Parts: sequence; structure tokens; C-alpha cells
Amino acid sequence: MFPENFLKKTKSVLLLTARRLVGLFRMFFFDPIALARKWRSLPFFIQNLRNYTRLNTDPAFAFSPKNLCFASYDRFNTAASLDAHYFHQDLWAARNIIGSGVKEHVDVGSRIDGFVAHVLPFCKATFVDIRPFEASIPGLEFKQGSILDLPFADNSVTSLSCLHVIEHIGLGRYGDTVNPDGHKLAANELSRVLATGGVLLLGTPVGRERLCFDGHRIFNPQTVVDMFPELSLVEFSLIDDLGQRVINNASFELARKCEYGCGLFHLVKPACRQAY
Repeated sequence: MFPENFLKKTKSVLLLTARRLVGLFRMFFFDPIALARKWRSLPFFIQNLRNYTRLNTDPAFAFSPKNLCFASYDRFNTAASLDAHYFHQDLWAARNIIGSGVKEHVDVGSRIDGFVAHVLPFCKATFVDIRPFEASIPGLEFKQGSILDLPFADNSVTSLSCLHVIEHIGLGRYGDTVNPDGHKLAANELSRVLATGGVLLLGTPVGRERLCFDGHRIFNPQTVVDMFPELSLVEFSLIDDLGQRVINNASFELARKCEYGCGLFHLVKPACRQAY
């Protein structure tokens, strides 16, 4: 008989290996899990179609092959499909802003349909992104620009956020110039525009430090703090590998044990920098 710890460790390694293989296949070909779910749902689709055709008496809603919309695989999804990092991160940042009472906020590159949407009901927002954005949304001002050259004066922004962005800079993923120091240059620019006493809310992957080219970097949390020498860390919270909640006031040690966690950094620009 094998020791219980050995069996658990072996199972964990096998699951991780399987996930990596599926991830590689998904990157270059297609999602095998999604395909299997669709094939599994096909008998349900056929049976549902038979039942609906037999029962329907309204010609306006009769089945037509030209309007086919196969979606029976949704029965095998969970009640809500969400990205654990973005869901918890965006709520964390929005709660910080509403708690601060600020009425104007600047965001750089975060999700409009996530974090920015959370903020707009109670706060005017300026959104900066390298890509164009043409929609007109009440309370939202858009400025097209780069995180490496933000359209703001020095020390002018009192409330600033950048969520799940800085890890991408300099990898060419979004058409930006390849630069191995892109994340450091972005950190310098965020620090430049932040006003004295201003707050920066930063979200980025943390854990076993490495580069996943050309997708993103995963940082040791201390690396992130060191990227902002002019700022002081007020709070570090963590979404761990389980992704079930925000762990408030987490330790860097816990974050470094993650494979792919999300670090939530509440930083301020003091008149004189203080140690965390």
C-alpha cells in the first residue's frame, strides 16, 4: 500500500500535467473539453427538438434549420460562468473606491464590462486604453493612450487603478512593442501620474515567478512592490489558486506558493515613503 500523502501528491501532479496538456492543445488547436461537452449534449438536443416540434402550435415560433442555434451544452455548465480573478478582483477594487468616497477615478486598461461598469453608478470614470473605444457611456470619458505614455500630468491623478494589465506590457500580445522591461516602465508611468496622497489599486498574477510568453508574467509579490519604490503598500490581498474568495491582508509567503494567483495591491504615494 502506498502512503496517503504519496497518493495525494501523485494525483495532484497528474491533474496539473493533464491541465497543462489540455491548455497547450487549446492554445494551438481547439478546446477538447468544450468539444466533449457539445458531443455529450447532442442526444439532449435531438430529444428536445423532437418534443418541441411535437408540442408547438405557434407558426411564428416553429423550428427552422436556417435559424438553428445549438446550445444544449449549457446544461453541463455551472449556474454562473465567471473568471475567478476578474470577478473577485473587480469587486475588491470597486469596494475600495466606494469606501474612499472619491467622485472621479482613472482606470488604465481594465475591463469596461467588469470593473469600470461597477464604478460608474457612483463615480465618474476616465478610461485609458491603447485600443480604440467608440461607445458613448454616461459618466465615462475615454482617452486612447499607452500605459507607457499616459495622457496625464505628473502627480495629477488622485484615484487610479490598473487591473490585470501590467503583466502583459512589453510582450507584444496587444500589438505593443516587445520590451522585457515593459512591466517596469509601466510601473514608472503609473507612479509618475499618481498624486501625492493618491491611491493606486493594482491587480496582477502572483505565485511562482515566471514568464508565460506571450501571454503574461506571474510575479513574486515582492517584485511588484519593488517596481513602485515611490509608493507604500497599504494592503495586500490575494485570490489563491482555488479562486473562491479574496483573502484579505494575505502574506507574501502564501502568495508565492500559488501556481496562478491574483495579487491585489493597495498602494499610496506618500510625501515620504514608508516601509510595508
